[in-house]
Amino acid sequence: MSELKNPALDTFTTMIGQELVMAQLIISRQGAGFELRHVEDRQQAVLKLRTIALDTVRTVAQSTSSGAYRPLKSAPNLQSGWRLVVADAAGLERALAELYPGAVADWHTARSPQPSTTNFQQFTSRQTGMYRITAMLTDEQAASAIGACCAEAFCLKRRLWTGTGRAADPPAKKSLIPCLEPCAIMLEFARKTMRIEQQEKVPVNLAPDEIATLVSALETALAHPNPQVREADFASADNPRRLRLTLEKLKTIPLPKPKDAEE
Repeated sequence: MSELKNPALDTFTTMIGQELVMAQLIISRQGAGFELRHVEDRQQAVLKLRTIALDTVRTVAQSTSSGAYRPLKSAPNLQSGWRLVVADAAGLERALAELYPGAVADWHTARSPQPSTTNFQQFTSRQTGMYRITAMLTDEQAASAIGACCAEAFCLKRRLWTGTGRAADPPAKKSLIPCLEPCAIMLEFARKTMRIEQQEKVPVNLAPDEIATLVSALETALAHPNPQVREADFASADNPRRLRLTLEKLKTIPLPKPKDAEE
């Protein structure tokens, strides 16, 4: 009995050519098989890399180089320093299923003339239980949450789903892995965003220079995130996505013109 064909995998392997970059992964042909390694290790000699087996790929995908758990496999924190050689397309499929789950199937779906994608407001309107609250976000609030949660610094998938006031990611941005609908992390972040918006607002009188100081502090915190804060821990004030959400809100505050500019 012949093996079942996988049209998505067949099309994908044909597109690889001799080499293909997929998010933080380089896939190179080696005869009938393939070599996989981190993009940062492109120029590294084979002997300097740790050779791993197919059944240990999950270990590589599950944690960062510092040992932190990776809840989002498309986050730009895949550990480097390893290489994997698979014998054929079936081995490649197994490896990619661990490194970037669903990527090949979603990539194939996105190639259709009208790929099935989701609108954020429609998506949240279908939520029940503790996530019903996400439907209460205004279009502006939802657009801010999407921009903060799905930024390139946090996810390498190219977002094809949209929201009112938030278009899809442009073709040149991020990677060839598409995102067809909001993920669980996006949904949880939207819930936290709405909880923040429901809080009583505190009137704060700040001078433009003070706002500039806060913006600079947030940008520094984003550039040097607290390693003790888990990626999806949105209860933490130090969470990078929360920092970015606050940063973008500060940047929208209308500031008075300097006195010398008014004169």
